[in-house]
Amino acid sequence: MKKKLVFKNFSIYFDQYLFISITLLSVIGLFFLYSASQGDLNTIIKQSIFVGLGLVLMFALSQPDPDFYKLFSGLFILIAFTLLIATMIFGKEINGAKRWLNLGFFSLQTSEIIKIALPIFLASYLYNKPLPISLKHTFITLFLIILTFYLVYSQPDLGTGLVVFMAGIYILFLAGLSWRFILSSFGLIILSLPFLWNNFLQPFQRQRILTFIDPSQDPFGSSWNITQSKIAIGSGGMSGKGYQEGSQAHLNFLPEAETDFIFAVIAEEFGFIGVCLLMSIFIFILIRCIYLAFNARDRFCRLTIGGLSLVFASTLFINLGMVVGILPVVGMPMPFISKGGSSLLSFYIAFGIIISMATHKKLMQK
Repeated sequence: MKKKLVFKNFSIYFDQYLFISITLLSVIGLFFLYSASQGDLNTIIKQSIFVGLGLVLMFALSQPDPDFYKLFSGLFILIAFTLLIATMIFGKEINGAKRWLNLGFFSLQTSEIIKIALPIFLASYLYNKPLPISLKHTFITLFLIILTFYLVYSQPDLGTGLVVFMAGIYILFLAGLSWRFILSSFGLIILSLPFLWNNFLQPFQRQRILTFIDPSQDPFGSSWNITQSKIAIGSGGMSGKGYQEGSQAHLNFLPEAETDFIFAVIAEEFGFIGVCLLMSIFIFILIRCIYLAFNARDRFCRLTIGGLSLVFASTLFINLGMVVGILPVVGMPMPFISKGGSSLLSFYIAFGIIISMATHKKLMQK
């Protein structure tokens, strides 16, 4: 049920299903993170601050009318591009990657901002274009998508770059891209794979793909992460080993247990039953978003809800895929569960905008 709480001088726009489910997921995430971090209270306190701030942001961003986002979409993406370029110049380098901009009190991963700004801008650009989308508008959109992807990939951050790329493609597809163009582009990408392999991917990225194809080739090196992840997931069985009883994480066999591989910790400690319960919350959120998209007031709102929802779904799918070994390891957090402020806040922002798109109706529809 979409609710508009009316007071004397103003209205509050609110979707109880998304608010409750996301709040529940956030609290569960803190519970899991406590175990994955081996009881590190500093980590939990910091993450709790981000959760509280995120819930406030989600509520605040759900209040403006969708026309506000449509009007300022150009400014949003300009700010996002400026932050990306500033990161390339002034960013803090960690393990050879410049992905974070030091703001003093907080290190911002600027690619998380562009993956929200890009779908909104493309939705505002394409919502009133005649169907099917013309080649002119298609190529303009593709140029912007590829430019954005390249800036994120250059950090280097292939995982977030892929999500940004898919975010743009989702909007283009939902806006009415012709199937002939889609199939032709897919064929061109297949033919270009040898060139992309030799000239586009970094050596460590090629190694990750080779490890994905044959994890046994380097079990104590590049294959270590995925091997330990599979052991953790498999050892959880039906009901798990119990909270904080997972050997892979607590004996430090499983790397990145707080971030990329937290799902393996959950599977080991709570088993198949716990995983199913967690996935049911994610699935409920996605189903709710699909419902809201179909019932949005206009094409701009439908495109924005659809695009942001698919960004959320893609991030979840990539994280699960790499943890269970059906996708190469690219470094992707689990939404609302993994440690990390920038990623966490980006999803609260995205769902605040989704709720705005879903709950505001035109006067003639009231």
